[in-house]
Amino acid sequence: MAEAHQAVAFQFTVTPDGIDLQLSREVLKHIYLSGVTSWKKRAIRFKNGVLTGVYPASPSSWLIVVIAIMSTMYARIDPSMGMIDRIKTSLPVRYINLSHAILFATGLWLSFIFLLRYILKALLSYHGWIFESHGKMSFSTKVWLVLVKLLSGRRPLLYSFQASLPHLPVPSIDDTINRYLESVRPLLDDEQYKQMESVANDFKKDPAPKLQKHLKLKSWWATNYVSDWWEEYIYLRGRDPIMVNSNFYTMDLLYVIPTHRQASRAANVVHAMLQYRRKLERGELTPLRALGIVPMCSFQYERMFNTTRIPGIETDFVQHLKDRKHLVVYHRGRFFKVWLYYGGRHLLPSELELQFQRILDDKSEPQPGEIKLPSLTAGNRVPWARARLKYFNEGVNRASLEAIETAAFFLTLDDETHGYDPENIRSLDLYAKSLLHGKCYDRWFDKSFTLIVYKNGKIGVNTEHSWADSPIIGHMWEYVLATDCFHLGYTAEGHCKGDINKSLAPPTRLQWDIPKACQVIIEGSYMIAKGIADDVDFHGCLFNEFGKSLIKKCRTSPDAFIQLALQLAHYRDKGEFCLTYESSMTRMFREGRTETVRSCTCESTAFVKNEQRLALFKKAADKHQNMYRLAMTGAGIDRHLFCLYIVSKVMDIDSPFLKQVLSEPWRLSTSQTPQQQLNLIDIQKFPKYVGAGGGFGPVADDGYGVSYIIVGEDLITFHISSKFSSPETDSFRFGQNIRQAMLDIRALFNPKEKKM
Repeated sequence: MAEAHQAVAFQFTVTPDGIDLQLSREVLKHIYLSGVTSWKKRAIRFKNGVLTGVYPASPSSWLIVVIAIMSTMYARIDPSMGMIDRIKTSLPVRYINLSHAILFATGLWLSFIFLLRYILKALLSYHGWIFESHGKMSFSTKVWLVLVKLLSGRRPLLYSFQASLPHLPVPSIDDTINRYLESVRPLLDDEQYKQMESVANDFKKDPAPKLQKHLKLKSWWATNYVSDWWEEYIYLRGRDPIMVNSNFYTMDLLYVIPTHRQASRAANVVHAMLQYRRKLERGELTPLRALGIVPMCSFQYERMFNTTRIPGIETDFVQHLKDRKHLVVYHRGRFFKVWLYYGGRHLLPSELELQFQRILDDKSEPQPGEIKLPSLTAGNRVPWARARLKYFNEGVNRASLEAIETAAFFLTLDDETHGYDPENIRSLDLYAKSLLHGKCYDRWFDKSFTLIVYKNGKIGVNTEHSWADSPIIGHMWEYVLATDCFHLGYTAEGHCKGDINKSLAPPTRLQWDIPKACQVIIEGSYMIAKGIADDVDFHGCLFNEFGKSLIKKCRTSPDAFIQLALQLAHYRDKGEFCLTYESSMTRMFREGRTETVRSCTCESTAFVKNEQRLALFKKAADKHQNMYRLAMTGAGIDRHLFCLYIVSKVMDIDSPFLKQVLSEPWRLSTSQTPQQQLNLIDIQKFPKYVGAGGGFGPVADDGYGVSYIIVGEDLITFHISSKFSSPETDSFRFGQNIRQAMLDIRALFNPKEKKM
């Protein structure tokens, strides 16, 4: 046991002559190295904290200001207009003569920093650039870009721009209601629309103004008027299972497996994650910026590691810790605690491989109730919360559960084989289902993320959704895959590079004492989760007829092209239109998360009904692109209506309009997976090293969930989910409809029209 190994660092015996200490030099050396590493880490964090705190200025600029002020004093010029003399008279006599000048210079420097931030925030509140045609930038936008560049400073850290990001604005009631009515018009007949219009107008008169006042007050007071309520009410207060319904997955590289050795792949990937965590904790990652200039909010990164969703009776909460030095590994129904540090440093990949291989070679049997214990996190939240309070609040159960919940993340060494097989049309389907729910008891769905490593070396991630959205985990995933394949690498035999340190203490087996009554609860959660998992109908569709390069030649936004193909495919699949959800980000604002783009529009339905007309397609594509831009710039519909609904519930105001809006099902829920956020892999040079994207479960019982990733120039991957229990849906059928819709839209752009 690791704890026992550390406990023998020193021994002592009591003798008649006193206490005889026997110290281990080797262990004392590691204690010394750990202390040095800890203080180095604190120093780096402090330094980076200072750099972030004074950004876009630099600490050296303070010295420049001080020298400039003192130079003016020697020249008998007072740049402070008498303020230095006033500071001098207020200071005690014991202070040296130059202190008043230094104080004034420091105050001037801090004022300059705040002024720079205020100006930068005002500049970043301008979003006219996003509405301009590609390649046709106005003069005012060019000037704006130059100013933003000048004020953005050099070499920003991950959190450098946080204080300069604007707050998410609250749209006007009129704009939101008008856009809402426009979005539902293609889904309602004339009589239904008149009724909805009447209800909306009644809401606009009362109580909308009253609710809006409270919401604006919150927007002035809170950093973001949406995000905290979104996390609490959409995620944490949900009492249904989070497996499938909330968690999402991310796949490995599509075509490549760097090594087929399970322990080796796990070791390299875990080591890469530790490198990423170190950069993240120090804030050394480069912030994501649109156009390479406009910064995106980075607050979601903070809770990536050492984070767990803790179940509660009425609501869950997110527990985030710092500097946890272990992870928990699940293999064949057993839990193991693995230390990630040795002598003040990360374990090397070869050392991690040894630890994981020890777990794989361990032949011990699971303890009673241990195998399906993780299914508690897959079932309903209330039984899990009650079981946690009753059976995991003391003794070995509490210690073992604490080890899981405080771990950096959760790792499953899976005993199955998965991945993309071009000869097996359902291989991606099975791979996706395994990542999304597995066996319902071999992922800890409450952890910020669970890393899954299969027997054949394929990997993937299952992510809990409340703490962040998919671009955040995707950012880490890109770093990990690039580091694994191009920096760490493997030997010719597929092992991790480096020497093996066999003196490492073996992983610690977690102990459990699970009574029969708790085992019954575990089995109940498992049966609920299994029912959900068995109902998931998944299909992974690789569309390689064309990709981004051809779509751009058509002078169309790739996202708009795909969204219109989805509308056409859905109409062919079901014979009707439906309310469609597309996720858009609002990270140009501080603590921004997502907004909804309602992709089913009057323009898109007109195109679908007359699909041979190119002009209708272009009009629908332009409409969609404009809606996406509005959502990104804080002028969306759904988050505003959601927050108005929360205010109405708190004020105990009944609103038929808001009730109806919030109860409408999203029968087609879509999302695009971002790629190449870091540009660490040149996919032109290494075309096989492309990611497969990820997906999520169906949102509506009779609807589809579609996630897609535009991979390089010539491949688009669709992840399609639905429910077997619905007679109206079939994921494979919908995938075929999407494929045909993409081809049919391409056919609109015949050779003569390609000159357009």
